[in-house]
Amino acid sequence: MERVGLLRSLSSCSPSARTRLLSPSSLHRRTFTSINPSLHRRFHAAIVRRSSFRPHLRLASLSASPPWHHLTRSFSSLAAKAVATPFTHVSPEFSGAHDDAAEKLGFQKVSEEFISECKSRAVLYKHRKTGAEVMSVSNDDENKVFGIVFRTPPKDSTGIPHILEHSVLCGSRKYPLKEPFVELLKGSLNTFLNAFTYPDRTCYPVASTNAKDFYNLVDVYLDAVFFPKCVEDFQTFQQEGWHYELNDPSEEISYKGVVFNEMKGVYSQPDNILGRSSQQSLFPDNTYGVDSGGDPKAIPKLAFEEFKEFHRNYYHPSNARIWFYGDDDPRERLRILSEYLDMFDESPAPNESKIEPQKLFKEPIRIIEKYPAGEGGDLKKKHMVCLNWLLSDKPLDVETELALGFLDHLLLGTPASPLRRVLLESSLGEAIVGGGIEDELLQPQFSVGLKGVFEDDIQKVEELIMSNLQKLVEEGFDPEAIEASLNTIEFSLRENNTGSFPRGLSLMLRSVGKWIYDLDPFVPLKYEKPLMALKTRIAEEGPKAVFCPLIEKFILNNPHRVTVEMQPDPTKASQDETLEKEILEKVKASMTEEDLAELVRATKELRLKQETPDPPEALRSVPSLSLNDIPKKPIQIPTEVRDINGVRILQHELFTNDVLYSEIVFDMAHLKLELLQLVPLFCQSLLEMGTKDMDFVQLNQLIGRKTGGISIYPFTSSVRAKVDPISHVIVRGKSMSTRAEDLFNLVNCILHDVQFTDQQRFKQFVSQSKARMENRLRGSGHGIAAARMDAKLNAAGWIAEQMGGISYLEFLRSLEEKAEQDWDVISSSLEEIRKSLLSKKGCLVNLTADGKTLTSSEKFVNKFLDLLPLTPPTESTSFNARISPVNEAIVIPTQVNYVGKAANIYETGYQLHGSAYVISKYIGNTWLWDRVRVSGGAYGGFCDFDTHSGVFSYLSYRDPNLLKTLEVYDGTANFLRELDLDDDGLTKAIIGTIGDVDSYQLPDAKGYSSMLRYLLGVTDEERQKRREEILSTSINDFKAFADAIEAIKEKVSLSLLHHQMMWLQQIRIALISLK
Repeated sequence: MERVGLLRSLSSCSPSARTRLLSPSSLHRRTFTSINPSLHRRFHAAIVRRSSFRPHLRLASLSASPPWHHLTRSFSSLAAKAVATPFTHVSPEFSGAHDDAAEKLGFQKVSEEFISECKSRAVLYKHRKTGAEVMSVSNDDENKVFGIVFRTPPKDSTGIPHILEHSVLCGSRKYPLKEPFVELLKGSLNTFLNAFTYPDRTCYPVASTNAKDFYNLVDVYLDAVFFPKCVEDFQTFQQEGWHYELNDPSEEISYKGVVFNEMKGVYSQPDNILGRSSQQSLFPDNTYGVDSGGDPKAIPKLAFEEFKEFHRNYYHPSNARIWFYGDDDPRERLRILSEYLDMFDESPAPNESKIEPQKLFKEPIRIIEKYPAGEGGDLKKKHMVCLNWLLSDKPLDVETELALGFLDHLLLGTPASPLRRVLLESSLGEAIVGGGIEDELLQPQFSVGLKGVFEDDIQKVEELIMSNLQKLVEEGFDPEAIEASLNTIEFSLRENNTGSFPRGLSLMLRSVGKWIYDLDPFVPLKYEKPLMALKTRIAEEGPKAVFCPLIEKFILNNPHRVTVEMQPDPTKASQDETLEKEILEKVKASMTEEDLAELVRATKELRLKQETPDPPEALRSVPSLSLNDIPKKPIQIPTEVRDINGVRILQHELFTNDVLYSEIVFDMAHLKLELLQLVPLFCQSLLEMGTKDMDFVQLNQLIGRKTGGISIYPFTSSVRAKVDPISHVIVRGKSMSTRAEDLFNLVNCILHDVQFTDQQRFKQFVSQSKARMENRLRGSGHGIAAARMDAKLNAAGWIAEQMGGISYLEFLRSLEEKAEQDWDVISSSLEEIRKSLLSKKGCLVNLTADGKTLTSSEKFVNKFLDLLPLTPPTESTSFNARISPVNEAIVIPTQVNYVGKAANIYETGYQLHGSAYVISKYIGNTWLWDRVRVSGGAYGGFCDFDTHSGVFSYLSYRDPNLLKTLEVYDGTANFLRELDLDDDGLTKAIIGTIGDVDSYQLPDAKGYSSMLRYLLGVTDEERQKRREEILSTSINDFKAFADAIEAIKEKVSLSLLHHQMMWLQQIRIALISLK
């Protein structure tokens, strides 16, 4: 379950919910964003990482992070890993008050270390009575983190771990309401609130900067996992897992359930199907050979008794790994834990939950699967092929695992990486698939392949991969590539920039990745010695001696290889639908009239329970803060505004650990309208084409050697009270302070010297972008719908949709042919975009660093600005356009719907008031959560209010319904009018909103947020005013807001994505009813 609050423009964080940021090369997602569907206005994940498996997350809302797209990997996992032998439990020696307190509370200290890499004192405890292991990490980080992890290996694909992960948060012994999780969403200052289901473990983490709030979260989660109501409540199992639904005996029976429908969406995405086939084929004999998330065909086979037994077997302290991190009192951590753990005796769960390793194959195998493809269109070049290796029959030693991580970056980590480059330049496919090195399970894997392949070229792709790897063994890697990878990875490790993800949680997941297999939890946190040893070895033996034998041993000479070929099937979706329908028809045919009547009664009873509010006494059981705990003033970010060479400079003096973060913003106001859709490809071309003196490989390697990364992307947003939007291209870079000159020299080189002459590479960019957009249609349909609706309602939305929505996909499809036939025209257009952007007029420079670095960097900024033209060569352009405001239905090959509805409420006369932030969050966490998700069975239902444009939108995610969801949207105004919200409920709603507004940020994000507020004209005075309005929100504000959103019924823009043509009649009914 993924929870991040809506990020507001008045907050200390980036106003991502209010603005649009389109990244030109989204590459591969990091593990924990894979089920994080970004709205078209949301920022893409930070440093990203390929992964062949995906943990399942409970969706609450959407996250945001500023992008660093030059870097294509997350290197936190490349810290030294645990040695592949169990750690020794040494005899405890107690000294000091902490040890005495631990002993009195029933904990034995196993070991203690100071981890210099994260400046933390870490103590490993063992609870004497149950054997529960606790890692207590103490430092000065105010963003405190707790997590409890259970080993939960499934035996089949009925999805027990995933359904249980959802269900335990639906009420517990101390908190007997329907969903304490949602109450925490409403009224907590949490900086993270979520749960993950891996193939072999389930994690429950929380984080907060407020100590009282933090311990409240910890208590709710501990009670939830150990004493959940769901094991005695069949209706929770039905709601979150699966159930038959029948509203009338004359109707057809259907399947409903949040996880059931979530996984239908997952199994509709070709990349997900490929990943699951690859993992299950590599591990046919152990728990990884089944899907812990659940196969929609198998989920209805799960019985409630099995569900209860799974919790009884595995959700026990003896099977737990518990993590604390931050600046809170270590003794208080153990005191809270002891209250729960002391209620249990030791259990055999650790032995029963052990993960058995997969034995290695003696020869390779081949798997052919089909995936649902759209009817019509050319399916000849829609095949996928991926080669997968299981690298070892046991965990690897520290140095080998670290070396493999570097090898992975060398092979695939950047556009210049040889294996990635040769695959994309081969023209055999459109985009890379596969996770590269994946080491988050018991045994490491390596996967790589292509999608968008002709069937006749499948064998060529396989041969190309193998021959290129053999060539690398014989020739080795370029010295510049080695240096670039070393610098990039080391920079990432030392910077420890986890974006909006709490650092303590990142460390927890890293540690648990070995701890869960009974290995040393300290070792994954320490990278200095193994990193220095590897660098020394590379220097003494040479990189070829270090890396090439790894390719031979673990890949080329490894018989445990699975080749997975995915074939497009335009009939698969309808076949699956028909099979499900036939199963349900047989179920109904087997029922008597009494059975059917009972099912109708049970359906109504479940819906009544779902839609009945919790009683006040139950709601009051969930601990919360008071308004007295909330600061009255917004978080201030130090900002100095000055001019250099006629260009506005923003400087933010913050401690950044000797890193300089910079943004250079160029105005798109002088760009010709007909060039707009080329801008994302222009941004990618700047970073991935060469100059007169360097090819793109050399340029890419130079960026890796000298900096921490450079990214370029377009940005656009409405500005409140103004007709015209703002549109910019942002160049973002970071480096160590000693490399500031290199950073600005490189940015200058990229902007001025890159030549738009490489036709073949540009064609690759187009194919890759088209493949990503087609994947977004299935995986993030709500984002496509949101973009489309905005494009009908305001100019900024139109611009964003032209560069990242359906219109952009259509443009890319037509551009494929033009890139072949009219390259000279395209090349000239790219050059024209450059000339229209690069000038001092409208330019802004944003710098975040410590005072010394800001001062020393000034001369480099000055030199960079001297090289910019004074003014652009063309007059300014107006982008005041819209898509025709007609209702739309878009049909795609997926088993779920994405339903959207929106209107501009400023056009109805509504004037922005801070209470709108409270009310829109409350609508999402109550009315839409209860009716669209809980009762309707969708994976997500939420609303968004863009306070800059005035657009209020409703969206659903992986939704089994269509008309019912629209009816819920239309009922929102009445919900607000009839709302009976007591003081406690109102206080929680206000506090939860402040939690979003004051979201925790790392220094680079603070500087970036301040810059965006400057661009959008959001002053500190306005932020203070909105905060006061938030804090003074009353029930009358809820009633008044109902009138504003009532207009969405009449003035509506509707975009739907649905899976079956059989639903078109319902779509037509919906469209007619909205005219």
